[in-house]
Amino acid sequence: MPLPEQVALRRAGDLDDQTLVRLAMAQDAAALRTIMTRHNQRLYRLARSILVDDNEAEDALQEAYLSAFTHLAGFRGDAALATWLSRIVINESIARLRKKRRFPTVPPARPGLDSAQIIAFSNTTSPDDPERQMAQRQILELVEKATDSLPESFRAVFVARAIEGLSTEETAELLDLKPETVKTRLFRARKLLRDRLEAQVGEVLVDAFPFAGERCACVTEKVMGRLGFSSDLTET
Repeated sequence: MPLPEQVALRRAGDLDDQTLVRLAMAQDAAALRTIMTRHNQRLYRLARSILVDDNEAEDALQEAYLSAFTHLAGFRGDAALATWLSRIVINESIARLRKKRRFPTVPPARPGLDSAQIIAFSNTTSPDDPERQMAQRQILELVEKATDSLPESFRAVFVARAIEGLSTEETAELLDLKPETVKTRLFRARKLLRDRLEAQVGEVLVDAFPFAGERCACVTEKVMGRLGFSSDLTET
């Protein structure tokens, strides 16, 4: 039987922005959680497109939420809640970036995380298929590193348009740019990415369409069985 909090979260998930904001202003836990889970991915990606650092992006996102929840009365509904939150996250990220440039520090190593985590592949790979998972991860890392290497002015536009799927008009409004500028920067970002990926993709293609490990062994044993040999072969 679902817990009361789970039921509340389900109901909050169906509410519109204005209702969620009104409930959040009353410190409704389900509404606050729903706002965050609904917008987490986009806001994290936007923060990371500016800061190019996983830890910094997470910290910026947390601070942006705290600021937003403290000033919910300032949300008038003129723009979507996602846009309002995105502006707060962008402002927080830019402020952190400026501070970082004034007082550069060496970030501590984070075990197991040595690359970006901007884009998530859909989970269509079987956990029993490590070779394909590895190849998929290599491709993902190439895309992430290439995205990180884009000029700062291109990177935010690319993340908003190509990764988050925002329209030209939404991106222009969000980043305070002209639509023509968004189009130009997106075109140049894609060209830079294409050039960089083409230069590196050869290394990854070596591992494309993997067929080893259990998958290879399974087919081998099936063929041996159909040929009349035992499927549990041992070398003599």
